[in-house]
Amino acid sequence: MQIEIKNLSFTYSPGTIFEKKALNDISLQIDKGEYIGLIGQTGSGKSTLIQHMNALLKPASGCVLLDGADINADKTQLKSVRRRVGLVFQYPEHQLFESTVYKDVAFGPENMGLSADETDARVKEALSIVGLGEEFYEKSPFELSGGQKRRAAIAGVLAMRPEVLILDEPTAGLDPRGRDEIFEKINDMREALGITIILVSHSMEDIARLVSRIVVINEGRIVLDGAAADVFKNIELLNQIGLAAPQPAYLIRELNRRGFGLPEDIYTTDAAYAAITRYFGRAGKNHEQ
Repeated sequence: MQIEIKNLSFTYSPGTIFEKKALNDISLQIDKGEYIGLIGQTGSGKSTLIQHMNALLKPASGCVLLDGADINADKTQLKSVRRRVGLVFQYPEHQLFESTVYKDVAFGPENMGLSADETDARVKEALSIVGLGEEFYEKSPFELSGGQKRRAAIAGVLAMRPEVLILDEPTAGLDPRGRDEIFEKINDMREALGITIILVSHSMEDIARLVSRIVVINEGRIVLDGAAADVFKNIELLNQIGLAAPQPAYLIRELNRRGFGLPEDIYTTDAAYAAITRYFGRAGKNHEQ
């Protein structure tokens, strides 16, 4: 499924003293199977943008198209849109409400009118994908750890089999182990289901190691859009808008200022380690000669 956003603008509380323009003439195309990182300062418009992608908000001007069809053209199709584009909000465990994990994940499929057998299959599939086995089915979601709650909430969206999964800060508040487990499961989901993933995150290191394309928003406008390596080369611009490149990018930049001559498109720890190791290997050989 392709998402196309055309000249999208949106203003909160128009005509009042609280009026705030959140999005200003945004245009963006997202193709099937992409893994996109959406980054920007708090208040930049990220959350407003993703809420337009599944029609939780309606544009003041412009439009959002799914496979060429305007998602706001027919109100009777909004449920279908929200099934196709699943949105997991920050701290999604606050949305858990049923008495058991199984019932919570089953809520979406049941409301889609699916049979008991189909609902059961989807619940078990979704919980398996996020790494919650049968021993969790009858547990109260409120007895789970933070990371487990996050997985259960994601499973609830997956059970509706969205074609696009939008994750708003999915690891906020988790410890490093819980964060790594969630991202591992997200990667597993993408490989197993072939879905498009849009990841909103403040962590440049997480974005750097996970996504292939990055969209940077500032003051309601897209200021950068491209491959991770190309976006993270723009250190000055990122700094100007209150963001930072991953730490390895700064390290490589400083080493090059000192004459190392390393590739400038390095932004992950593993790539930086490999490049520096190769450099000193060459330097050692030259010294021996």
